[in-house]
Amino acid sequence: MISIISATYNCSAFIEQTIMSVQQQTYPDWEMIIIDDSSTDNTLDFIKAASLADTRIKYLVNDENMGPAKTRNRGIEMATGNYMAFLDGDDLWLPEFLAVSLDFMEKNNYRFIFSSYRRVDVELNPLYEDFIVPKKVSYHSLLKTCPISCLTAVINIGVTGKFYMPDIAKRQDYGLWLSILRKVDFAYGIQQPLAIYRMRKNSISRNKYKAMLYVWKVYRDLEKLDPLYSSYLMVNYVINGLKKYGR
Repeated sequence: MISIISATYNCSAFIEQTIMSVQQQTYPDWEMIIIDDSSTDNTLDFIKAASLADTRIKYLVNDENMGPAKTRNRGIEMATGNYMAFLDGDDLWLPEFLAVSLDFMEKNNYRFIFSSYRRVDVELNPLYEDFIVPKKVSYHSLLKTCPISCLTAVINIGVTGKFYMPDIAKRQDYGLWLSILRKVDFAYGIQQPLAIYRMRKNSISRNKYKAMLYVWKVYRDLEKLDPLYSSYLMVNYVINGLKKYGR
């Protein structure tokens, strides 16, 4: 079984589509653990209805807003599957995401994989060309650029054990990938787009200046890298980021 960790906050416009994209998977053996971070809209109404209709869907509600790291970590604690994936409340998987991902992992005995994805606006109109990931990344290559999107990562936690997201304001997933790649030599990429990433106006990845600040914090505060090496990595990160978004 695969455990799907979904953090939600004020996603009422999108959460039904997100849940449906999981229910439409050709691979049926999954549990979806939705953790709502104290939404102020009616996101929770949709989650409760989905949970009542499908016993594979479970949910928790934070008593107060805890932020994405602690919210996802609550879901990771609950996960009972051999594999773990993430899907936030405004993103989507294509129907073959789980089947292709798990087949790729099992045939090659990989422990950490990720895939390419489509990049769209909130109404699912193409915004950029599909992002095609490299065939593999290591800890050191990931420091220079992060091609692993949270919505496409799959980890064999039955082998690696559970990893948790660092409690930082942004780039928690980046910190998580780096921690995994300290224990696992490579993460392997699937070039086929298997997911749909909604790029909302307030997305941190769209605000490049803020993104740089948070990446710098990952280098210095999480990874404890020296300032000179961090500066070198930041130059690489910015150049690769410009290539990624074409501007």
